[in-house]
Amino acid sequence: MLITTNDDLAAFCARLGDAPFVTVDTEFLRDTTYWPKLCLIQMAGPDEEAAIDALAEGLDLQPIYDLLTNPGLLKVFHAARQDMEIFYQRLDGKLPGPIFDTQVAAMVCGFGEQVGYDTLARKLTGAKIEKASRFADWSKRPLTDKQLSYALADVTHLRDIYRKLRDQLEASGRARWLDEEMAQITDPATYQMDPRDAWQRLKPKSGDRSYLALLRELAAWREREAQRRNVPRNRILRDEQIQDIAAHAPRTAKDLARTRGLSGDFAKGRMGEAVLAAVEHALSLPPEERPQSPRKNETPPGVAALVDLLKVLLKAKSESHGVAQKLLATTTDLERIAVDDQADVAALRGWRYDVFGAHALALKHGRIALAARGKRVAIVDLDGSERTAE
Repeated sequence: MLITTNDDLAAFCARLGDAPFVTVDTEFLRDTTYWPKLCLIQMAGPDEEAAIDALAEGLDLQPIYDLLTNPGLLKVFHAARQDMEIFYQRLDGKLPGPIFDTQVAAMVCGFGEQVGYDTLARKLTGAKIEKASRFADWSKRPLTDKQLSYALADVTHLRDIYRKLRDQLEASGRARWLDEEMAQITDPATYQMDPRDAWQRLKPKSGDRSYLALLRELAAWREREAQRRNVPRNRILRDEQIQDIAAHAPRTAKDLARTRGLSGDFAKGRMGEAVLAAVEHALSLPPEERPQSPRKNETPPGVAALVDLLKVLLKAKSESHGVAQKLLATTTDLERIAVDDQADVAALRGWRYDVFGAHALALKHGRIALAARGKRVAIVDLDGSERTAE
């Protein structure tokens, strides 16, 4: 069913309001805009589903937003972050909640890292997802029957995926393992971006603080301008142009026009004036207000081998517990654990500590060792007794 009227939407949302859960997905475009252009919202309760035409003239999406923020209704997504980013903008800084992300749940249940929806649907429900409409232009109307079928499949199969993962989590006692990940996904701070931090996505060619100040001010101006005009960043200035301007610090329109790919009209116009103003501001900053290059964590001599040993332990623990390595610890976590027993990393807290962190510290301090036993890795206690990687 495709919903295009306020009456149909209100009735549909009223019925879903009493459901134990709803599955949610979106279709959007971002090719020509800064902000995602929401085209379609798909939702399903246990017994019915619909696609809501977000571009339908006069359609008020408030009933959808009320459902998404209803604290008594569980919202089920797969790989929720992009959808959450869209709703964060639409809900003025609020986010849907509570949520259940089946991609994260699948990682806990041993389906590997960042498992795709198609794969999960096939493994858990036997469904084969039609991929032909994946790259369709969802802004064009009317939508075809094939598009609607594809879009609704993203929430109909998700119902069974959710139920099966929920049951697996409850049977294994791992339901609480999701709590920390869901808290991060539903934290507004995850989706907040200060334009003055935009330079950190670039790859500085120098650690010189004057150059970094220029990079920061130019990237911040580009971010604000792209937001204001709702166009992709590179429609304002390309990354390499920002790097070039920061490296040469032009003070006049003539100097700015020498930047590769910039026209004389750009340099002499309003945009060029704004770029030169950003350059002037950056150069006027006192040294202490100029940014520094993020410090790279240098591994102390002799620690690299320990990190490699921790990686073996991590892989063994991941396999024995049937949980994705990425969910237990990252390489950065391992490097920090190798240097500091009190490192502020997730691997040394909560369930991760029980599964991996405690063993990582024991391995680091020689209380346990790893040994190859045919095709498996065994943990050997200092007294010589052996146990499985579990």
